[in-house]
Amino acid sequence: MIKVGILDINLYRDDLSTISERPVLNANQIDFPIAGKDIVLMDDVLYTGRTIRSALDALFDHGRPARVQLLVLIDRGHRELPIEARYVGRMVQTSNAEIIEVKFQEIDGQEKVLLVERVDDPSARDAH
Repeated sequence: MIKVGILDINLYRDDLSTISERPVLNANQIDFPIAGKDIVLMDDVLYTGRTIRSALDALFDHGRPARVQLLVLIDRGHRELPIEARYVGRMVQTSNAEIIEVKFQEIDGQEKVLLVERVDDPSARDAH
């Protein structure tokens, strides 16, 4: 059986002070030991690589896995850190003025991927 967990990376973000004075924290849901295990991190959109760096920091607070691989639905390029996904659903070349929005049935009531123009809004800084 493949075990699944959820990481909250909010406290590990390098832009924490620019997002909010009080970050919203969600509980980690990793109820199994990760030390010595092969781990596959999953994310919807890979952009700068900073979210994955935060996830790696959070993950290693739970133990030292044998290997970590990355799976993403969309890789849009524009990396700021040397992070690459091993498994990619789709490569979508974008400009920095565009955002990829991924909608999930469980959260949004629909499943789709949207490419939209970035709105010049300070709260949009956190978008993928």
